[in-house]
Amino acid sequence: MRRDSSWTLWRLVSRHLPRLALGLALSGASALAQSDSPALPPLPALVGLALDNDSGLRSRRLDSRAVEQEVPMARARLRPQVSANAAYRLSDADNIYTRNPADYPDADYAKRVSGRTRDSSWGLRLSQPLFDLERWRQVDKAGTQVDAATLEVAVAERDLALRVIESYLDAYQASRKVGLLIAQREALVLQQRQAQRAYELGVGDRINLLESQSRLDQAIADQTAAESDMANAISDLERLSGATLDFAPALIEPPPSLALDPESRPLDDLLALTDGNPQVELARRQQRVAQADTALRHAARYPKVDLVLDYNDLDSDDPLRTSRDLSAGVEVNLPLYQGGYTTASIRQAEFSALAGTAALDDEQRRAQQEVRKRLRGMQADQRQLQALQRSTESASLFLAAAQRGEGLGLRDLVDVLDARSSLYDLRIRYVESVCAYLRDRAHLDAAIGGLDSASISALFAVLGRLEHHDEAPAPGS
Repeated sequence: MRRDSSWTLWRLVSRHLPRLALGLALSGASALAQSDSPALPPLPALVGLALDNDSGLRSRRLDSRAVEQEVPMARARLRPQVSANAAYRLSDADNIYTRNPADYPDADYAKRVSGRTRDSSWGLRLSQPLFDLERWRQVDKAGTQVDAATLEVAVAERDLALRVIESYLDAYQASRKVGLLIAQREALVLQQRQAQRAYELGVGDRINLLESQSRLDQAIADQTAAESDMANAISDLERLSGATLDFAPALIEPPPSLALDPESRPLDDLLALTDGNPQVELARRQQRVAQADTALRHAARYPKVDLVLDYNDLDSDDPLRTSRDLSAGVEVNLPLYQGGYTTASIRQAEFSALAGTAALDDEQRRAQQEVRKRLRGMQADQRQLQALQRSTESASLFLAAAQRGEGLGLRDLVDVLDARSSLYDLRIRYVESVCAYLRDRAHLDAAIGGLDSASISALFAVLGRLEHHDEAPAPGS
């Protein structure tokens, strides 16, 4: 009898609580629910800004342009080389002329007999390589180095785009979580007040009071953590893009169904596409650079043949030394022994080429593993979203039933608030699952080399459908 009377009294207290208190407690949630969600910063535009703003990427691009100069530098070594020289000399000699002056009485020998002469000379030298295998192979190596440098920029751009997407999804998830937690906290505040009043009136127990207080404290802690996550993610986005952003917290209602365009291509086709992964392509180019370097070092054992033209003009106060000479010839240079340097250099290059082959194999396996991992993640995310969709619909129906029951006196306000809080929990999990799916989608596109403006726009379009949908609102929302 005591329990029945307590329950009846508690029902009376709950039924006659002022409706105005409920309206004020949930006013923030109602305003968020009735207003349109703030416009999201456009993700494709932020990626574009980051590609223009990031100093690390700018440095990589400049490094690539520096490497491009390897090609004209290598080709220049195959063209004629012209050099000029000039000299002025003072000589003080001790020779047969200075020791026997009487034997050379002619005036032409006067300077030579004195042993002191002044000479000035200048000359030109033209050298044209006729056969130099090392220089030709240097041109091939330079070309592969340029290709590798270009791919390094592509990898850096892809990684930067992924960082922007990750930060954007973190900021979006945290902002929507904050909006839902604000509404949930309002419901939990009123629930805690109800439990406190019931306890003071003697119709409630301390366990319910402590439970309501615990849930309220947990919601406050979750909101604080979400606000911190949102601030950090926005800070990262602003650093990457150079733009000032605003992710205002919003209370969103997930649509009854959300089209996610599931991956329809079979796994084998996706694995084959990993050859287009920029990281795999870069490893392949770096392997070719190592192979070209090996061929270049082998070429050091071949002879070098040059055509040489020389012109020298010597003016001296010794008339017997004054001359003009023009010569043409072919020079052959063959290294015979350099202390084992050439052999060691070739072995070093061969080991580097083997390391490049192993690195390429490793990158291919990593890319394929990333495809498998992200594809499994997307499939799990879709299943979880479907389950959360059904759970959210059930929670909405339960909330509507609790509201009708509360109006008919069959339920109390605590039941309504508890149902509303549970619905917010499910919506938070729904938003988290959507963001998890979009992360897996972005990484899968990156793994198969398909992360481009179209795929980034598709990711942003999913968030747009989540924010603004034309379907009728779920009951009790």
